[in-house]
Amino acid sequence: LRGALAGLAVLVWPVDPAAAQDEAALLRAANNTVLAYVETGDAKLDDVSRAGLLGLSSELFRRTSIEPVEPVGVNLETAELSLYPFLYWPVTDRQKLPSDAAMEKVNAFLRGGGLILFDTRDANISRGLSSGSPNGKVLQQIARRLDVPPLEPIPQDHVLTRAFYLLQDFPGRYGNAKVWVEAAPPDAELVEGMPFRNLNDGVTPVVIGGNDWASAWAIGANGRFQFPVGRGVAGERQREIAIRFGVNLIMHVLTGNYKSDQVHVPALLDRLGQ
Repeated sequence: LRGALAGLAVLVWPVDPAAAQDEAALLRAANNTVLAYVETGDAKLDDVSRAGLLGLSSELFRRTSIEPVEPVGVNLETAELSLYPFLYWPVTDRQKLPSDAAMEKVNAFLRGGGLILFDTRDANISRGLSSGSPNGKVLQQIARRLDVPPLEPIPQDHVLTRAFYLLQDFPGRYGNAKVWVEAAPPDAELVEGMPFRNLNDGVTPVVIGGNDWASAWAIGANGRFQFPVGRGVAGERQREIAIRFGVNLIMHVLTGNYKSDQVHVPALLDRLGQ
């Protein structure tokens, strides 16, 4: 009788639609590859972020074996970040800075192997991390509260330059700013000029730049790109490189140092007597 009453209670007890929706979203993220962006509170900017990750997800589906589902926006104060491998964080001076609790969740996300692409979107007016631009100043405030390792501009032999495509440039809608990643430790083992990193299986926890990547990736409901990039053939080429950079980013976070480890294969085979 008690079991029957319990079952009846489940049938008649009102279900909170929001809670059910949240649970469905969590299950969806846990069972699929979902790219996420940080919600800033600026509806227009958040729409660009979503359109950008939708475009990148579409290209990943088309070009690789990765099959992402639709991207989602996350509220840093309430979201379970561990379900996502990648966060796109468009930095704006209009965003309210996250609480200490939210920043601790972000730090846990980074320590767990997640990757955040910080994008100040101001490479048309600024070219460095020490920029005095409004967005650059906000990024500095955020970075002071994160466990961010020492950084360096992406070196030519970094795994990001070969995670899927061979790249030496990392443009978005703009292409002037340097892009920064975790610096190789001073005692990093060098194999044929390639740093071998052990932290988080070789995944840099942060990538920082200002090239406005989401705008370069963004597609509308008709599948067409939403924003112009450069002019003519040169602009089309820049957008293609921007897409390739996005593909390399996601391949990097999902495969770790796989491409770096490939350089060890000859030595391993030699040891095995192959």
